[in-house]
Amino acid sequence: MLDRIKACLPSLAPAEQRVGKLVLSDARTFANLPISELADRAHVSKPTVVRFCRSMGYDGLTDFKRKLAGSVSEGVPFIHRSVDTDDKVNDVVVKVIDNTVSAFLKYRNDASTFAIGKAVDALLLACQTSKRIEFIGVGNSGIVAQDAQHKFFRLGVHTIAYSDGHMQVMSASLLAPGDCLVVISNSGRTRDLMDATDIARKNGATVIVITASGSPLAAAGHIHLSADHPEGYDRYSPMVSRLLHLMIIDILATAVALRVGGVKLQPLLQDMKNNLRNKRYA
Repeated sequence: MLDRIKACLPSLAPAEQRVGKLVLSDARTFANLPISELADRAHVSKPTVVRFCRSMGYDGLTDFKRKLAGSVSEGVPFIHRSVDTDDKVNDVVVKVIDNTVSAFLKYRNDASTFAIGKAVDALLLACQTSKRIEFIGVGNSGIVAQDAQHKFFRLGVHTIAYSDGHMQVMSASLLAPGDCLVVISNSGRTRDLMDATDIARKNGATVIVITASGSPLAAAGHIHLSADHPEGYDRYSPMVSRLLHLMIIDILATAVALRVGGVKLQPLLQDMKNNLRNKRYA
């Protein structure tokens, strides 16, 4: 959480930056002080403190302080354990699993339910109004986009996934108000994804970005779902970041399915399962 605040600091207004610096200087104290004391120490107004929390993707000061306390106190510490060239298989198993579990637990503590809620609302509205939902990504993120498309099309949604840059731009050109574009990226700096994002926004579509905080893509969408993990992707293909992206997609798909409701969805899924039975050996 502190890494995300540090990454986002340059993009904030000067007054909000002072609040962010106060958090970074002593997170434990910040989590325990009343808003009046926080405002005095940062030399800002009380509404500015709340605006900072919302700029970081949280519901408000109470939600921010709760997540902050869990991140810096007795919560599970995040330890990045990179694999080395001389690691044995047993070492690789332990490191990869520990790294993944730690990242998931860290995300549980840091996740902005406010931002996730906004994304769910936008996706649900697209479902209910028969609008399009498109998923785009390149490389490993393109595979995540395909997984997302697989999960959402089963809900009866008009959806597709693209990993080719030309197709992404052409598809974004056809989006309209009410449609949703979900952009997935580990680095948040891929030119093709940025181009598609800009086009979709100009056409009035809602853009949801799943990417690292502080990246150009994080600031380009309407809704940013942060996926922060200090992974050495310059040495290895992204592993944990990809799994974080898949987990975020699972959260969105589950939340949308619950909001759609079982009365409408269950018969559709059951009919799909019945039709698939002929594809399996007895």
